[in-house]
Amino acid sequence: MTINKLISIMAGFMVTLGLALAHLNGQVDLSSPSWLWLCAFVGLNLFQSGFTGFCPAGKIFKALGIKEDGNSCCV
Repeated sequence: MTINKLISIMAGFMVTLGLALAHLNGQVDLSSPSWLWLCAFVGLNLFQSGFTGFCPAGKIFKALGIKEDGNSCCV
């Protein structure tokens, strides 16, 4: 496992954990539609990309012709 993958895993976990703790503490209501679901999607996507290497944003940027520098955490 590389540092880039561990950073993705940790960042995704922290974003998702922050949302979950805010929901459990009653500061946000994730049972209703809101923009916080965007944060949840990004956090979970970061977390899974650290394990699987699949990053939808990386695929989109690659399809648009943006070059990789070799140090990216997305494939």
